[in-house]
Amino acid sequence: MAYTTINDPSAHFQNQIYTGNGSTQSITNQGNSNLKADFMWIKDLGSPNDHKLSDSTRGSTYTMESNTNEVEYNDTNAVTSFNTNGFSLGNNSNVNDNSAPNVAMQWKANGGTTASNSDGSITTTVQADTTAGFSIISYTGTGSNGTIGHGLNSAPEYWVVKPRTNVSDNQWFASHKNINNLATDYGDYFIHWDTDGARQDNALMWNDTVPTATTISLGTKPGTNDSGGSFVCYAWHSVKGYSKMGGYSGNGNDDGPFVYCGFRPALVWAKRTDSTGGWFMWSKDEPGYNVVNQRVLTNTAAALDTSNDNRMDILSNGFKLRDDANAFNNSSGKYMYMAFAENPFVATNDVIALAG
Repeated sequence: MAYTTINDPSAHFQNQIYTGNGSTQSITNQGNSNLKADFMWIKDLGSPNDHKLSDSTRGSTYTMESNTNEVEYNDTNAVTSFNTNGFSLGNNSNVNDNSAPNVAMQWKANGGTTASNSDGSITTTVQADTTAGFSIISYTGTGSNGTIGHGLNSAPEYWVVKPRTNVSDNQWFASHKNINNLATDYGDYFIHWDTDGARQDNALMWNDTVPTATTISLGTKPGTNDSGGSFVCYAWHSVKGYSKMGGYSGNGNDDGPFVYCGFRPALVWAKRTDSTGGWFMWSKDEPGYNVVNQRVLTNTAAALDTSNDNRMDILSNGFKLRDDANAFNNSSGKYMYMAFAENPFVATNDVIALAG
């Protein structure tokens, strides 16, 4: 029995570790398939430098930072182009400091080709990878309750909106199907990418409405729908054997919970929702093996943390927490996560993945 429609996750998502040279260089991805990124997230692992996020809808040189509320700006010395199987860099030290280790997390959308979408009351510009459940959405706010089309074939389970131009609140506004513990009523909650704060309940954010198979709802909050403001939204939904958006409860034990994903993760991203705690991001490509204790915090500029306070095992069918840290395994804590596959647990050719 086939367990996934995506035998090679590297055709849709890749982590690429590379070393900066302080000048200019082109990086070639090392996955099984060629990947031209449409959304790229780069973090310097060796120094406290800002995260750099760019996409092919806005243009490779237009960057934003997950750990700040800075709006979009044009940096021609950071990511200079998305290539057929990789990317090119300028001499910006945030992404290409001499001898510095970096990770580039890359998602495919539609090769940079966008389309106008009128599924919602607000017309959007969308490029989507419907096979892998990811889309990039840009739109202009109206200041009134409305909806935006996302271009996917299923309702987003995790999405984030960021103002591209200055409005009265320039933070990152995210939501997730498990943001309200494990409940299904999540249409009035949001959480900031750029802080470690808990979820907030505000019906004006998403108009107290969960996403549908065609649209995401917006309320009247300036950070997601200020009249005349320019916004970008990144949206994902789970795809069996390739990606998983879910939730878990902590047990406060070094023998932490096992979280089933249905694949061996290449990336796990978790956040406590009911209290403060950083955005933990573990990658199987960062140095180390089980127990994995290398992670970055997406809400700070801090370098790679290799302490023993953030340990986990990456397994053939999910991940298991190996520490009782408040941020990801408190005994009363509620958490949401997003994970992407290195290998499916069982592919369409019935090949079983193995743990590292």
